[in-house]
Amino acid sequence: MADISPPQALLPLPPATFHILLAVAVQDRHGYAIIQDVAARTGGELKLSAGTLYRSIQRMLEQGLVVETQDRPAPELDDERRRYYRITSFGAAVARAEARRLTLLVKMARDRGFAAGTA
Repeated sequence: MADISPPQALLPLPPATFHILLAVAVQDRHGYAIIQDVAARTGGELKLSAGTLYRSIQRMLEQGLVVETQDRPAPELDDERRRYYRITSFGAAVARAEARRLTLLVKMARDRGFAAGTA
């Protein structure tokens, strides 16, 4: 597990990490469900490969952003080989800090005339 550090110490987050945190923010998910969630939420703009996903998850486990949970859905709805991941309170704090950072970045871009939809 990571040393106790402020959420800002991990910023800026790699895009894959932020998207994985968003995917597990509402419910525990296994790897393939995370890949599907990210693709659906981004309209297919971001498609995580299995390699990127599992390298990111390994790093996120070490940083204390997510944990592997033993909670499982009903056996008839699940494959016992799946590993499920849950966001930690620290992971949620880091995701909020990254969202604030991105909001400020977009505000600065708009202030400089780079508003959404402009060339």
